[in-house]
Amino acid sequence: MEMGGLMPDLPGPFLPLFDMDPDEPDESAAPAPQPGTRDLPFSIAQINTAAREMLEMSWPDIWVSGEISNYKAHPSGHHYFSLKDTRAQISAVMFRGQNVHLRFRPADGLLVLARGRITLYEARGAYQINVSWMEPLGAGSLQAAFEKLKEKLRAEGLFDAGAKQPIPPVPERIGVVTSPTGAALADILRVLQRRHAGVSVLIAPCRVQGPGAAQEIAAAIALLNERAARDPSGAVDVMIVGRGGGSLEDLWAFNEEAVARAIFASRIPIISAVGHEVDVTIADFVADLRAPTPSAAAEMVVRSHDELTTRVDTAVTRLTRLLRYTLLELRRRLADLAHSRALIRVPAAVGAARQRCDEAAMRLASRVVAILTQRRARLDLATEKLSPRSLRAELAARRQRLNDCGDRARRAATALIATLRERLATRTSVLASLSPVSVLERGYALVQEPATGRVVTDAATLAPGREVDVRLARGRFRSRVILIKNGIDKEDA
Repeated sequence: MEMGGLMPDLPGPFLPLFDMDPDEPDESAAPAPQPGTRDLPFSIAQINTAAREMLEMSWPDIWVSGEISNYKAHPSGHHYFSLKDTRAQISAVMFRGQNVHLRFRPADGLLVLARGRITLYEARGAYQINVSWMEPLGAGSLQAAFEKLKEKLRAEGLFDAGAKQPIPPVPERIGVVTSPTGAALADILRVLQRRHAGVSVLIAPCRVQGPGAAQEIAAAIALLNERAARDPSGAVDVMIVGRGGGSLEDLWAFNEEAVARAIFASRIPIISAVGHEVDVTIADFVADLRAPTPSAAAEMVVRSHDELTTRVDTAVTRLTRLLRYTLLELRRRLADLAHSRALIRVPAAVGAARQRCDEAAMRLASRVVAILTQRRARLDLATEKLSPRSLRAELAARRQRLNDCGDRARRAATALIATLRERLATRTSVLASLSPVSVLERGYALVQEPATGRVVTDAATLAPGREVDVRLARGRFRSRVILIKNGIDKEDA
């Protein structure tokens, strides 16, 4: 807005501010000092007061159009913001008595038509417009560009959930893409130091505001990916890309297409941490995870010392419970085998039971070794990732307890198996001694009725001429009764 043609034509600078003596000066006296000279300088308050009066007289009621920027609703109820166009900007304030009549919600990037008067805030010597009425004209140029790029990238699939990479649960090395002098980096490092002092941080410095900042951010992301491709051992596990809060213009580098495509092409998972919680950028939509602030990003990327210790304790508890359950289950199965009866052939039943016992022992030993190996590997991995010295002694003690538990479990399993085998052998011997087959081997025979199979134990139940089946140790035959004697002969006795 050009202002030169609207300045009032005053006879002298700020003359109304001073009371001049109406009496005629004494020609013989020294001339009175003039305002604004060395002898009578202006005060800052006088200059600002005169400037305010000039501005208010020149523009007491005007209409302006511009785009809202740096909008802030103060707790007092007043609204502070700037109005800008492509060439300049002016500070603006809308006091609580006027903004209660607003029929829309002001926001950065919104193009508005405002009515008010130009004035000067004397305390700071800054001129501004006091807005009494404001109405929207449509979305500002930056907001329109934001929406256009957002729809374009959404159509190309850069926002798809299926393209998101998982964030590693325990990263060893973290990359940070931000300004090396910004408050965001200090916040991130402070949180990481507090939660996990042993984690490594690799900083890729770049500008995060102004012309060329978007290209530097994209180049920093690509640099960390190239470094990971050349040397996987030194690669970062996750990347934080962001900066602190600011206006829409300050954050605009993270709304550039170059940054969005660099984030999407990254093979390293990226957490976007731009501005405050209310700030939303294109980078937030493309990133694998959005954090409301840089500090929150640091909170998300690493787990605290207490959380890691709890996870180790939980793993040990679960392993102990699993071992106890496995031993109880195997003991129950072995008890079932010990109480089973041989229904057909004692030697076959004994052999099958012995084989099942051996298989159970092998499965038990294999299962215990596999579980201990797996849990030990997980514990070793967690130990490698927990680099703080304060955890090493605790992890060593827990590893020793785990090894002792495994040794006791193996010894208990071996002793139990030996006991069960001894019981099985004893009962096998008893069953063999009571088996009718062993009695027949000593020369005895088993007499049965052919029709019913009932065993004949009393000769009085037979009659001459009746047929009976006779079973020997090997084979059987059918016989006819010729003579019946009751009682036992002396020779038999």
